[in-house]
Amino acid sequence: MNRARLGSFLFFGAVVFFLAAPRENEALAGPASSPGDVVAAVPGAAGGPLSIVANAGLKTAAAPDLGTAGSCPDGMLEVEGDWCPEVEQKCNRYIDPEGVFPRRCAEFAPTSKCNGKTTKKHFCIDRYEWPNKVGENPVVMKTWYDAKDACAGAGKRLCGDSEWTVACEGNDRLPYPYGYDRNAEACNIDKPHPDVNEKALGDANPKVRDAEAKRLWQGEPSGTRSSCVSPYGVFDMTGNVDEWVVNESGQPYKSGLKGGYWGPVRDRCRPETTVHAEGFSFYQIGWRCCADVPNGPSLKAAPAGGGAGPMAPIGAPGGHSLPSTNPAPSAVVGS
Repeated sequence: MNRARLGSFLFFGAVVFFLAAPRENEALAGPASSPGDVVAAVPGAAGGPLSIVANAGLKTAAAPDLGTAGSCPDGMLEVEGDWCPEVEQKCNRYIDPEGVFPRRCAEFAPTSKCNGKTTKKHFCIDRYEWPNKVGENPVVMKTWYDAKDACAGAGKRLCGDSEWTVACEGNDRLPYPYGYDRNAEACNIDKPHPDVNEKALGDANPKVRDAEAKRLWQGEPSGTRSSCVSPYGVFDMTGNVDEWVVNESGQPYKSGLKGGYWGPVRDRCRPETTVHAEGFSFYQIGWRCCADVPNGPSLKAAPAGGGAGPMAPIGAPGGHSLPSTNPAPSAVVGS
């Protein structure tokens, strides 16, 4: 083989090797030095692999903690992690000016220091928002009591706010489930807030209530956005719909809301909205369920609340529903 032909052969081999080799910013071992997508294989709804983009083209986060079905019931993921009561998260750049609430952060510093004593959490959580079925719209216009009873009817319970947070932010305590930079393409967030007809939402006629809730709806079927997934593989934890949880402080109510919804609110893992009583319902509020890990250490049960009986059609009041206390749109506090 002459020198020219040998040189061509070596050049061609080098090109093939370069194209086939994994790139540094595609590795899952830790943060990349430049923006890029982190792609990981997560079990799909039927157990098959589902390709996800863990950071949707923004600053890459650390390796996903990817939960597994383990010994959890079908449709649930096993989560094990450390809950930190106070996390230091610095916002480098805000979307909204100072004085606006809820104020949205466009970019967090890539550090999440824990300033408190951690508590071990080990539990099962629904992969999707109730009814926990990929491709179906989350159920809304239900009270905290309704959500609690729905979970109990499925042999589950409402998530504690600390459990929900661990499942959303992962071991790196990310501000957003997909990383440090806010991204309206990753999750269903930042859509314009509509004008709400409070009278229609509180009407005694369920058809009137349902019609108004349908008019206001800007949510998406569960699992629509493959990039809106937490480090444990849980979908739609921020945006789409607010989610009822057990407010473990018990103050001022046993009810809390996590994750935010499709509107221009905080839509982060850590904040919790605690101003709505257990009998409150609204057009953008849904939930998901948690459960103890079978044969695992028993977690503290959710505080007891009343039972509303079987789930009624959307908009129909349950036995514990209270008179509508829905605030005017300007007073709605989002997660």
